[in-house]
Amino acid sequence: MTHFLLILICISTGVVISLMRILPENAHKSVNAWVIYVALPALSLRYIPEIEWNSQVLLSLIGPVIIWLGAWLFIRIYDKKKQLSKGSRTALLVTCGLGNTSFLGLPMVAAFFGESEIRHAIIFDQITFIIFSTLGVIAVLRASTERSETLSFTYILKKVLRFPPFIGCVIALLFSHFMDFSPMNPLLDKLVATMSPMALFSIGLQLKFGAIKQEWKLVSVGLFYKLLIAPGLVLLLALLLHSTGNSAKISIFEAGMSSHITASLLASQHGLNPRYCSLVVGIGIITGFITETGWYFLLGYLF
Repeated sequence: MTHFLLILICISTGVVISLMRILPENAHKSVNAWVIYVALPALSLRYIPEIEWNSQVLLSLIGPVIIWLGAWLFIRIYDKKKQLSKGSRTALLVTCGLGNTSFLGLPMVAAFFGESEIRHAIIFDQITFIIFSTLGVIAVLRASTERSETLSFTYILKKVLRFPPFIGCVIALLFSHFMDFSPMNPLLDKLVATMSPMALFSIGLQLKFGAIKQEWKLVSVGLFYKLLIAPGLVLLLALLLHSTGNSAKISIFEAGMSSHITASLLASQHGLNPRYCSLVVGIGIITGFITETGWYFLLGYLF
């Protein structure tokens, strides 16, 4: 119950403060800086050394890739009927194919499964980030006209290698074989504890609900895939791989998270249907609480 109250209070506080215009318009960027540069790397260092590398991890590695490929196929089929603009088509792809697996996903995993189970979500989140930083960025830049000339392998590689959570992940993966991180756990626990409230507060600051009527059909399509089809695909993959336990449950649960906030912002900043990008994040978070609760009980029955 504490975790659910935390989610409600932090997001609501962000929404209220945004409506009251107490903070500058881009205040969420300062909050994000702490989460990205401090809390998420600390999370990697705290939990990755505890991951048991076995066949159960395979689902977390493949799941995000299946979601992206499924989104690409889903949108191609939908676009044949609706003939979407290039901007709307790309915005739909990055918001369907990428989930909010860290800012919202990790706090919700803690709320539903317990903080000790976050380690099962880290790999899924890191693969999601890599897809965003490569395929997601490429898709957005190709669809826009502003920065297409800067698109290069070096640009994409630098973006990935300079991302602090990815650096923390690599350090944890490499050095945990040679050194013991456990003496740092008390400090890391304190830093990790800041992630959920700060990330959720940032989400609240960014929620926008204008122009629902104009974009309702596209938002409905995006959320149908992201909240229902995407976790369904990972569930099917789990059954094929005979994955069981909390590792499988959490991978499917993470697959059902609402749209990736950073991907949505990137698409919006490049003029790819900004109204849709804002709405799919805001409405997705609200409806996602309902669908994720349903997935949680279904997974408890299946696994």
